[in-house]
Amino acid sequence: MGLLRVLICLFCPPLAVLDKGCGSILLVCVLTAAGWIPGTLAALIICNMDKES
Repeated sequence: MGLLRVLICLFCPPLAVLDKGCGSILLVCVLTAAGWIPGTLAALIICNMDKES
């Protein structure tokens, strides 16, 4: 995960998971609406999971 992706996760979590699929976008949008920190953490986890597999 590059520095640009991390910055996007921090400032606009739904935009960071745009290429991960509809479920990921919906989950991050709901968590971001509930609070900025849960949405950011979810976006970081989802973006990091792609590199681990």
